[in-house]
Amino acid sequence: MSAVIEPILGRYLRCEIEGRPHRIYFEEAGAGIPLVCLHTAGSDARQWRHLLVDDGITQQFRVIAFDLPFHGKSNPPEDWEGDEYRLTTKTYTATIRAVCAALGLDRPVVMGCSIGGRIVLNLAIDHAAEFSALIGLEAADFQQPWYDTTWLNRPDVHGGEACAALVSGLMSPDVPPARRQETLWHYKQSGPGVFKGDLYFYRVDGDLRGRTSAIDTGLCPLFLLTGEYDYSCAPEDTLRTAASIAGAKVTVMERLGHFPMSENPDQFRRYIAPILEEIRALHQKTPTGG
Repeated sequence: MSAVIEPILGRYLRCEIEGRPHRIYFEEAGAGIPLVCLHTAGSDARQWRHLLVDDGITQQFRVIAFDLPFHGKSNPPEDWEGDEYRLTTKTYTATIRAVCAALGLDRPVVMGCSIGGRIVLNLAIDHAAEFSALIGLEAADFQQPWYDTTWLNRPDVHGGEACAALVSGLMSPDVPPARRQETLWHYKQSGPGVFKGDLYFYRVDGDLRGRTSAIDTGLCPLFLLTGEYDYSCAPEDTLRTAASIAGAKVTVMERLGHFPMSENPDQFRRYIAPILEEIRALHQKTPTGG
């Protein structure tokens, strides 16, 4: 095997989020339309590495994936004193907007998965004019919790192993073994209580039922894609949500589960590449900066 240096560039961004100083780690590759990618609960931006090295995409898009505070290589806030981490809709939304503003992105495309897919819906409700397109993977207005979060941060339980075990069944049964293990490895490295804190947003604070009908897809196109094997956000959940959003485009992805970009990147590309091409064509008609 010959040595290869991947084209991904990793850097740290210092910015304020809700008035608090943060140090955010992000990776990027490519040039063109800014495409900001949001990772799932309890994981980090490594989930997007296959997209970041996809020449067919990075020739047209500047792909940017950042670690939320407390995740991956992003520290907690500078003034954090050890209080329990809980992600809220307000803070999550503010984080995305702050990172985009600090990087000087003009109406970027935002694509998020799981909790990232949920917050994409909130961006579409409250901040659609700031984005040129929004893509929700494994996204719905609400899912009934099927798990007990008390197991995710206990002194007598290995938190990383518990987090990985919880999500292990959410992938397609025929994913490449190496990709399955890689996806789970990210969860095994999550900080104490981080997955549990993310799920506070997902199961409590981020309930968008009754609000999605306000989304104007004429102002900002919305694409929703869900894996057929996902039982955390089942296709029925996404289809139910889309039924309340005029103009939302929905795709159920075959042979994929809850982590399409990391569990089977080649299969995911079959679905996301045409959507990105559609977005690129829209940009040619109404170009923006970034």
